[in-house]
Amino acid sequence: MSVTPEPRFAKIAAMIGDPTRARMLSALMGGQYLAAGELADAAGVSAQTASTHITKLLDSELVVLRTQGRHRYLRIADAEIAHVLEALSLVAERGASASKWEQGAYKPLKAARTCYSHLAGELGVALFEGLLARGTIVPCDGHFALSESGRAELQRLGVELPSVTAASARRFAYACLDWSERRDHLAGSLAVAILEHAIQKGWLRRNADSRALTLTPPGANALAPWIAVLRPPQARASSAGTDAASSATPVAVSSASTSLRKVASEIPR
Repeated sequence: MSVTPEPRFAKIAAMIGDPTRARMLSALMGGQYLAAGELADAAGVSAQTASTHITKLLDSELVVLRTQGRHRYLRIADAEIAHVLEALSLVAERGASASKWEQGAYKPLKAARTCYSHLAGELGVALFEGLLARGTIVPCDGHFALSESGRAELQRLGVELPSVTAASARRFAYACLDWSERRDHLAGSLAVAILEHAIQKGWLRRNADSRALTLTPPGANALAPWIAVLRPPQARASSAGTDAASSATPVAVSSASTSLRKVASEIPR
């Protein structure tokens, strides 16, 4: 009797499934380089144990290494690896109750967090829906493109827009299902550019030892044109890329962005 070959994903699944390596990968989902010592702290293991696990992650090409002097810094290898990890998080949270996201460390993650190198959580979803509702981005063959008015709006804010070629168009802006909200947020090189600009301008602040982000009052003002609008329910077919999404009229204030703006208003100026 012939033996069925081991599925190609088995080795990678084993790498990700180890609790220590899973904690390290989760820490790296913030999109930044982290020192080997920081990964050891995140995983709750000794430096020697961390080094063994880091070697396995490097051999599996799940992370990349950058050496600076005597220090080693690690980062998720690429957006595809990050997307796999985010998809696994979505599966893992299928049975989670809504109350979980109102407790402890989960609450700020639900409000706003990094998904590798783009914005996720309530704020990420609200921004994506606002970009569509305002016509800043428009559906285009299963992904999204900037409208002329949208390009002008983002350039006025100072966002450095990535160049788009025929080969890269599908990776410029596309939907990514959010694991806490069960709705789409924006991914792609445009999403990366927006998040980088927001952090650089102080519109969003990274929280220490967490993927959570804090929306500041200047950030609430800068993003208000997009996070304060909500399309009618029938126009939320963002993943399907329907024309209805681009022609919907903003009609209401989203509850998610309302709570985020309230949080921002309470931050000392």
